Amino acid sequence: SLPAASGLVEMGAHWIHGPSPGNPVFQLATRYGLLGPEAAREENQRVEAGGHPPLPSVTYGSSGRVLSPQVVSEARNLFHTLLASTRAFQGAKEPPAPSVGQYLRAEIAQRVPTLGGGEEDARRLQLAILAACLKLECCISGTHSMDLVALEPFGEYVSLPGLDCTFPGGYSSLPDRMLSTLPEGIIILNKAVRTIQWRGSFREEGDDARDFPVRVECEDGDTFLADHVIITVPLGFLKEHHQDFFQPPLPERKAEAIHRLGFGTNNKVFLEFEQPFWEPQQQLLEVVWEDESPLEESSTSLEANWFKKLIGFVVLQPPEQHGHVLCGFIAGKESEYMETLSDAEVLSTMMHILRMLTGNPCLPAPRSVLRSRWHSAPYTRGSYSYVAVGSSGDDIDVLAQPLPEDPEDPRPLQLLFAGEATHRTFYSTTHGALLSGWREAERLSQLFGAPGPAARP
Repeated sequence: SLPAASGLVEMGAHWIHGPSPGNPVFQLATRYGLLGPEAAREENQRVEAGGHPPLPSVTYGSSGRVLSPQVVSEARNLFHTLLASTRAFQGAKEPPAPSVGQYLRAEIAQRVPTLGGGEEDARRLQLAILAACLKLECCISGTHSMDLVALEPFGEYVSLPGLDCTFPGGYSSLPDRMLSTLPEGIIILNKAVRTIQWRGSFREEGDDARDFPVRVECEDGDTFLADHVIITVPLGFLKEHHQDFFQPPLPERKAEAIHRLGFGTNNKVFLEFEQPFWEPQQQLLEVVWEDESPLEESSTSLEANWFKKLIGFVVLQPPEQHGHVLCGFIAGKESEYMETLSDAEVLSTMMHILRMLTGNPCLPAPRSVLRSRWHSAPYTRGSYSYVAVGSSGDDIDVLAQPLPEDPEDPRPLQLLFAGEATHRTFYSTTHGALLSGWREAERLSQLFGAPGPAARP
């Protein structure tokens, strides 16, 4: 085993997506010196990955063989061409399908005769790889199915250029550095909020001089009075609790936006091995179930086949730092079902898959397993947002609007909203979350007539 390995893994955000000048997370990380020498390279910042990390990969078929890289890239290139073509429907009065999934499947169906040069087995394999591409897209969008993701607004999401990179010291090294500039004791952690009362007139005990429109009550009974509250809780929590979390309840328009927007689960499964069974240069081990097709519904039960939603494993880099660790990704209902299983059950299923894929029944089991459970987490209830069928970017903007709605209200900006689900073009990302927080800080700055977000007593 590697004594130098830090054992550091990310249970939440993993990459800086699009580390380039337009990304404030990358900018801050660079300024604070939190990235490795590789990550900041000029040429890395120019790579157009389109949100799909182009890692050196090996693709295993369920028959226990490594699939031909040519065959895999042929199918993948087709998929990415079709995915890119969805941008054309932004603003379309009548898009060809309500969802991204239905559109992609219709396009794939049209091309079936030509797939794999028209040869039956080759065509079947191309369809299986396309099915795997759709599952990866579910992980990226944080959804159970691309049939839930609206086609028309899909192109509003903006991918920044740059080769996705990670924080050697963990993602938390960034907020730690940002917090280090604040006065001691200004942030209280582990203080869950039960309700936010607004539009009120609340006074401190024994201080009749001044009243506050907002009162925050915590689960432990403590209360805080305020003029302004910035709410950054995940959309999943708001979907479940907004009716009782806010008193009075949110206006209808805001409640409807919360209801319509999508919020799904993308979980990770970390497997730590004594020794790698993969080649040193391989950074992504992909999985293709060779009997699957995007054109056929898999009629199988969640319990029996949840693991087929797994898209494969990212190799944590560098091994000197992490040890020999694979990080599997799985989204949707299958991912939520996995949260109900024990570590032992997940481990044995993962081993079954890996032995099948590698064709090696004697593959040694990992020494440990660790996984995220974002759906069960009571204050998140999932991972991140997407624009669902029946919803649009306008809902994101409505969610971001402060309350009360009347700009002439004598007590403005009582409730402000930030978080990834409030950023119209960068939803689902850490840079979207960061920019949304700056946006609301700026709103308060303007109200106080201060130049930019400044520290106030």
